[in-house]
Amino acid sequence: MSDSPGGPGPGDDREQNPFKGTPFEQFFSAMGDGGPMPGGMPDLGALMAQFQRMMAPSDGPLNWELAVDTARRTVAQQPDPSPTQRQKDAVADAVRLADLWLDPTTTFGTGVVTATAWSRAEWIVETVEVWKKLVEPMAGSAGEALTKALPEEARAMAAPLLGMLRQVTGAMLANQVGSALGTLAGEVWGSTDVGLPLAAPGRAALVVANLADFGAGLDVSEDDVLLYVALREAAHHRLFAHVPWLSAHLLGAVSDYAAGIEVDTAGIEEQMRGLDLNDLSSMQQAFEGGLFDLKPSPAQQAALQRLEVTLALVEGWVDEVVGQAANERMPTAAKLQEAVRRRRAAGGPAEQTFANLVGLELRPRRLRDASTLWGSLRTRQGIEARDGVWMHPDLLPTAADLDDPLGFREGAEATAALTDEEFEAGLRDLLGGDDRPDAG
Repeated sequence: MSDSPGGPGPGDDREQNPFKGTPFEQFFSAMGDGGPMPGGMPDLGALMAQFQRMMAPSDGPLNWELAVDTARRTVAQQPDPSPTQRQKDAVADAVRLADLWLDPTTTFGTGVVTATAWSRAEWIVETVEVWKKLVEPMAGSAGEALTKALPEEARAMAAPLLGMLRQVTGAMLANQVGSALGTLAGEVWGSTDVGLPLAAPGRAALVVANLADFGAGLDVSEDDVLLYVALREAAHHRLFAHVPWLSAHLLGAVSDYAAGIEVDTAGIEEQMRGLDLNDLSSMQQAFEGGLFDLKPSPAQQAALQRLEVTLALVEGWVDEVVGQAANERMPTAAKLQEAVRRRRAAGGPAEQTFANLVGLELRPRRLRDASTLWGSLRTRQGIEARDGVWMHPDLLPTAADLDDPLGFREGAEATAALTDEEFEAGLRDLLGGDDRPDAG
């Protein structure tokens, strides 16, 4: 009780327990196995014994060894044969033919160095390094934001406990990431069809086991499906190989999104009520059900819009280029193009699972608008002008441009008549007047 009505006195519980009255009060008080210590603090020894089996050394906010193991176990729930040499050769031949078809449609040369077929498990192993760059900013920022939500005196008192909790939540998140990646591996076609280059530069790869599912119900031959997907894979590689800033631009949007995380402490408190933290399965279910779901802040909304627009522009450019390459040569191209557009716009179950997990939807909602924009620009000004927009991120179309895709650079037809020197001088003026060759 308080010695005075105006504030806490010497006997007030808050002096002994700095978590009292915060969203973390029930969380910490419920975690003691043999009852709380004086002041309501949990018995750290009992907690260590209880969670020891979940603790594993890991660098960063997420245990990736556990995540990959979980992903591979998820994939192993259905047959996942290793591609045969014949399948690998078929993919390599399809990518070579795709590159020949793409040559007249873009100023960007081939970006493929090698091409092969992967199993679903191989897709997981070969792409995990890029997933680390995508997921860790979210996981790390969420953990830091949750810790900062505590009062300073509570953070100081609970430093050992918070370190342990970070490992526990890292293990839980690793299970969720692994499950999501394993499910996604059952749907992807290759190393680029999520809109990001997931493999090493120049390494094209297709997950042949998933192509049959894509072609099912389309009345399209397996060879046409393979070639069309190879065209998309090769086109993505061309774009990312010749626009060196693009990968960093996309990953930077993810980092900016993560940096804008704000914690809804009231929401956490509400979800912690009634949570049995002596039961690890209860904690896991709460985590899966969104215990740490965080509402996007205004800064995150801005980063998310930048990410979605850029993904749409990437996918729209690929859609436009592949359409030019395939429409006159492949009678089934229009049917396959429409199937791809629907899939990318709606997203599959695995994409939705991953979106719920990390708070990001790696799908271009405005693919059709972006494809229309690039096609209109090519029709009016040629492929050089269309591909030249990728020279610098400041030149890219905006969300407003996607609202009027036929009007993008409508008054810029005169640009085609400029000399190279005049165009470069204008670009320098646009980007700040720096005359250095590597400016920008």
